[in-house]
Amino acid sequence: MADVVQYKLERMLTELDDLERRGLFSRREIAEIVKQRRKFEYRLKRPSPLKQDFVAYIDYEKQLDALRLLRKKSLLRKSGTKKSKKSVSDFAGVARILDIYRLATTRFKGDIELWFQYLEFCRARRNGRMKKALGQIVNLHPKVPGVWIYAAAWEFDTNLNVTAARSLMLSGLRMCPSSQDLWVEYLRMELTYLTKLKARKVALGENVVNKPLVPKNADEEQWRNENKELFMSIDDDGDNKTSLQDEESGSKLDVDKQSLSILETVYSQAIEALPTAFDLRTRFLDILEDNELAGSEDMREKILSDMKNDFSKEAFYWDWLARYKVRANPKQLGKAVQVHD
Repeated sequence: MADVVQYKLERMLTELDDLERRGLFSRREIAEIVKQRRKFEYRLKRPSPLKQDFVAYIDYEKQLDALRLLRKKSLLRKSGTKKSKKSVSDFAGVARILDIYRLATTRFKGDIELWFQYLEFCRARRNGRMKKALGQIVNLHPKVPGVWIYAAAWEFDTNLNVTAARSLMLSGLRMCPSSQDLWVEYLRMELTYLTKLKARKVALGENVVNKPLVPKNADEEQWRNENKELFMSIDDDGDNKTSLQDEESGSKLDVDKQSLSILETVYSQAIEALPTAFDLRTRFLDILEDNELAGSEDMREKILSDMKNDFSKEAFYWDWLARYKVRANPKQLGKAVQVHD
């Protein structure tokens, strides 16, 4: 154990020398850093290290790296320069934190909280390990809806890969068909994408066009063929699947019509999977009203009608309906009272 710890400490010498040479830490401070790291390394090398051992080490390294960054900025201000050449100490701290996270998640594979801390650190630092870590957590925890939502959100918002985000959401629905959050977030993602297309069309003064979807590999092609009932394409034509990365071609896109089509498709499949989920329908109704889609009145009436048919014998339905009517039009308080009566 001692030899392993000593070896790891010796590998830090280049980083520590760089910190001292650049004037970021004094020799005494570096001696204290070595002392703390030795203590943490011994804890991790115990036969049964605790989760708290990893977390404490990570917290220490995060604080140390934050202090390094503050001192670096202070030195730059004093020297009157805005930037300095990157050196080994600029990367070593983050690399060490990532390595500790990797060790921790390897030992505590079932700890979702620890995994999300790892992912959040990768996301905040825009680190290349993010994609690999997402793949690992999806494989280890396929029955956790939040994992699919997080992975899809990162692909959609950060990696700007809508095709990958959609595939993740659909895979999540296949693994967790009873998750209300997955259905709602998938619908929200699709409508958000179409809203962006609509904004682009307005900005460019032209219609946004559909784009043909070409699966990136044989596995994706096979998966899509096996799950046609789940795949909800932006393009209504099932033979001409759409991709968001290819060159623009094809017919003009009616964004409001497409949004309503997607909402109707997702809504139908969601209530088929969760026929007794009243809250799911109210959330879909909220999304419909928030997006203010042209021609959405028929879809709104369909949702309300289905809710009445399926839940009219339940007291909570009438309570919700009364509140809904008041919220929609405060002047109709009298009608809401009639609903309650």
